[in-house]
Formats: sequence, structure tokens, C-alpha cells
Amino acid sequence: MIAALDDGAANASSVHQAGHRARARVESARAEIAAAFGARAAEVTFTSGGTEANTLAIVGLALANPRGRHLVTTPLEHASVLESCRFLERIFGFTLDLAEVDASGRVRPRSVAALVRPDTTLVSVGLANAEVGTVQQLAEFSGVVRASGALMHTDAVQAAAALPVRFGAGADGGWPGAEIDAMTLAGHKFGGPQGTGALLLRSGIAVEPVLHGGGQEHRRRAGTENVAGIAGFAAAVRASRAQLGSQGVALMASRDLLIEGVLREVPGARLTGHRTERLPGHASFVVEGVSGESLLVALDAAGFAVSSGSACSAGANEPSPVLLALGLDEDLAQTGLRFTLPHPVGGATIDRIIGVLRAETARAAPRRGA
Repeated sequence: MIAALDDGAANASSVHQAGHRARARVESARAEIAAAFGARAAEVTFTSGGTEANTLAIVGLALANPRGRHLVTTPLEHASVLESCRFLERIFGFTLDLAEVDASGRVRPRSVAALVRPDTTLVSVGLANAEVGTVQQLAEFSGVVRASGALMHTDAVQAAAALPVRFGAGADGGWPGAEIDAMTLAGHKFGGPQGTGALLLRSGIAVEPVLHGGGQEHRRRAGTENVAGIAGFAAAVRASRAQLGSQGVALMASRDLLIEGVLREVPGARLTGHRTERLPGHASFVVEGVSGESLLVALDAAGFAVSSGSACSAGANEPSPVLLALGLDEDLAQTGLRFTLPHPVGGATIDRIIGVLRAETARAAPRRGA
């Protein structure tokens, strides 16, 4: 990033020498990110982040596909997916169906298959949920989707830095183990700069731009490329993928210690999401009878940055739609806690977390009994 900025922040579309160097940095990053996920360079479209990439996938694919005006997604999706679908409903007359999920946050394959119709344009199911950590088995229903002629999109923002994600059939053992048409990434999830992302789109599939102007990004996304950000995005992907295996095993061990300790030591705590088929560093809970906000404040005061749900909707002070979809009642759905471990942690750190939670639940005990 520093090299790109030191070169005068040149426009990658310019014909002067600095512009050519900027273009070379963008294309080198494109090739590196494509190779990391088993895609072709031409299948990578850079965006300003995961939200824009999801919007381009949902709106752009739906409007470019003449098949019909029916969409299928799930109640677990990021707001950028759900709101893009609702935009298509409101402005363009699309219809939307939500597939059923079970109490662990797994999408029911039969529900997806039952919802796909001859006029279904697009099915979008996230590879992993930010709030409860559950990882989806897309291969259980992606074949039905693609056999029908509909397009298959997955939001891999949460999963791509934590699992060996591949943009393909997963023959090498990578996730999602299914043939998909479009996949979303965000640079900051790899430790790269915020405001960077990408849509991986299968060759030959048309997409309608949602940003109009110049012909950048193969005419899929107008606007001057963020050269320094894109270079940083690629560097972060490289570093993240290099340590994926060893880091993942250690994160799972820390995650499991945290889950076991909280469930054992904290009264009223319940795990949300699937017990084993979840992101390596992800642990999420609800705590009966205790304000989720009070738990967040207590943990923050102790030096732990914890969220109550998706970071993009945290602070809304409303029951979590994801937890409601898992069958929790409104009161419990307001007590969610989400721990995402950036690196493995030891037993002493986990004990401190549990100590904060126990102290706060003890303070809430008289209120619960009132």
C-alpha cells in the first residue's frame, strides 16, 4: 500500500507511466486473489467492500438474467443481501421466498429445493453466518439450484478468511464443496484495509452494474480503482491463506475451551449456532435473564471487544432477526453475545472472560427473581 501511495496515487486508467504502474498493481492483485480462491483473474471484480459486492451480486445478477423475477434466500443473511432482495421486490416487482432454517442455523436443503421455481433467477445463501457462526453445507442443495437453471450466489465474507474456501466444485477438499456462480469477499476480514472487497463471478455470466460511469472493472463497476487498498487486500489474502491451516486448528481449540467454560460456569448461558460446524474462532451465546447490553458493557470495561450480533447492525437495541429465525423468543433474542477470536487465546484469558460473565449474571440474579 505504501508503494502505491508513494507513487502519487495515480489513476489506474491513466496512460502515463504512473498510471501504467498503478494498473500493474491492480492486475497483479487481481491475479493473486483469483489464484488464492481457484478463480480466473477475469472473474474478479473489485468493489468498495462486502456490502457493495453483495448488492452487485443480488441486484446485478437479477436484473441481467431474463429467466424470471423470483428470488430465494434465507432469514440469516447479511442486511446487504436481504435489503437488496427487498429493493428488487419494491422497485422491480420481484418476489422473494426465505428458506427454512433449523435451531442450529443450518439451512434446510429440502426447503431450498421446494422453493426453486421455473422463474427463479437467483438463490443466495451465505457460506457462514456472522452472528451464530454456523457454516452451511451448500453442496446439499446447490446441485438442485444449478440444475434448475437458477444462479447460485454465496456471501463468503465471514468464511473466506477462516476456511479453505475455493470458488469452484471443491474437488480439492475446499469449501463450499459446491459449484457456485458468484461469491462475495471483503478485504478487512483478512486483516486488510476497510473499504475493499470483491465479487467473484463465473465467466460468461452477465451482470448489470449498480454503479454507472466509466468502464472500469470490465464494465461491471464504475469508478476509479482504490489502487493502494486493492494492493493491501491482496497482501492480506496472501498472509491469511499462508497461516490458514495451523491458525484454524489453534482457533478451534480456543473456541471450544471458551464454549465449554461458558456453558459450564455461566448460569443461564446457551450456545447459539451449530456446536461443531461453525467458524473456527467463533463462539456465540444467549444468557437468560441478563441484558445483552450490560454484558457487552462489562466485557468492554474488562478489555474485551464483543458484539451482540452482526457488527453492521449492533446497537439496534432490538431482538436479533437471526436468533428469532432460530426459534428463540424476543427476550432471549436480545441477549446475544458474539465472540470472534482474532488469534488463539490461553486459558487465563478465557477464565477472565468467564469471570466477567459470572459477575454480571450474579448481579442480574436478584432482578431475575423479582
